[in-house]
Amino acid sequence: MAKSDAHQTNSPLSHDAFIRANTRLLSPPLVPEIRLHLAEESVPIWQKTEDELGEMNVPPPFWAFAWAGGQALARYLLDHPATCAGHNVIDLGAGSGLTAIAAAMTGARSVLAADIDEFARASCNLNAAANGVAFDVTGEDLLAGPARATGVVLVGDLFYERTLADRVLAYIDAAKTSGATVFIGDPQRSYFPRDRFTSLTTYQVPVTRELEDAEVKKTAVWRA
Repeated sequence: MAKSDAHQTNSPLSHDAFIRANTRLLSPPLVPEIRLHLAEESVPIWQKTEDELGEMNVPPPFWAFAWAGGQALARYLLDHPATCAGHNVIDLGAGSGLTAIAAAMTGARSVLAADIDEFARASCNLNAAANGVAFDVTGEDLLAGPARATGVVLVGDLFYERTLADRVLAYIDAAKTSGATVFIGDPQRSYFPRDRFTSLTTYQVPVTRELEDAEVKKTAVWRA
């Protein structure tokens, strides 16, 4: 999921060390082929992130969890490898890097994982290494500029906040105009515009009640 503002920290711990110390290598339930550095509880790692940054009320550590939309989209990519094979791919709001990893595993020509959160970027690199793949990671806010030329854009679970959803939709429209194919994984969160996309398939995604309102989220993969 997405993607808090980037923060700076003066802690002696590196971002890599912080992630390793506060997560475990686990496989998301819907995507057992992939391992990620994931938190087992939401509140403790959130509090530790605040301590690490020396700030209060920081956004949740989205990078530390395998959200329903990301799991569904990664599952779809692994089951339909032609989706990304041979294409240049951008993963918007990459978080843990789950969908970027799936794209790389299925033969994407190149993958760019974009997230403005510095912990997310460190998580992407650690998780890529844990799965034997490599891709580029950027902290540039891609939503702030024109859509980059690419073959495929991946959007996992980014429609939970109105302002963010509006920016993502504008980027999707621009990407489509430039010739990109856009795939979205989303359980129809509050600001998901269902009438704008075509549903390709649906999954029952196991999640945690610490983060969601149910133990299983019905989640679709959509095409713009």
